[in-house]
Amino acid sequence: MIREFGPDEIAYLVFAARWTILLTAASLVFGSIIGLALAILRIMPFRPANLLALAYVNLIQGTPLLGQLFVFFFGLSILGLDVGAWPAAVTAFSLYAGAFLAEIWRGSLQSVPKTQWEASASLALTYVQRLRYVIVPQALRISLPPTVGFVVQLVKNTSLAALIGFVELTRAGQIINAATYAPLKVYLTVAAIYFVICFSLSMASQRLERKLHVAR
Repeated sequence: MIREFGPDEIAYLVFAARWTILLTAASLVFGSIIGLALAILRIMPFRPANLLALAYVNLIQGTPLLGQLFVFFFGLSILGLDVGAWPAAVTAFSLYAGAFLAEIWRGSLQSVPKTQWEASASLALTYVQRLRYVIVPQALRISLPPTVGFVVQLVKNTSLAALIGFVELTRAGQIINAATYAPLKVYLTVAAIYFVICFSLSMASQRLERKLHVAR
């Protein structure tokens, strides 16, 4: 029986959007840990660490995200590991986010003037202390706009999780469309919800940039 697209269907889509937000948040948390570690490895004066981090970044950035999702969801089952849609999606998106955030943050760290490194070294600070107290606070301001831009892309890329059966916003739209046969209404609503999420991130970023006096 075909249903009419109405308030209940819209509420279902809005409710499903929480999984899009949760998936983005979880991936961002784990991806940030990976990205920060890789960014530091990339700028360390230790060649093997540089090459190891670079190999990871090239591997993840050089392969499609959808393929990475399929590896964790379908590929691991060949090894006898039964991985659900949620852990597979979080793992794939975290590794993906880590690779891109690493390059964003590496560029931000390296854009801090060399004189700042030299000045902090002259104060007898250790390498970790230089990063913590001098370099990272300055790099944070530089990295904020591109980081938020990537997070907006990450929100939209979570729609790929629908292909492994994870019911986030896009998958919920497919389910509602199958029940209502109203693709225009359904996907316009889905697009509007994505817009609200991404626009809210952009506005929050702009306020934070003004607070931190980020140069444009």
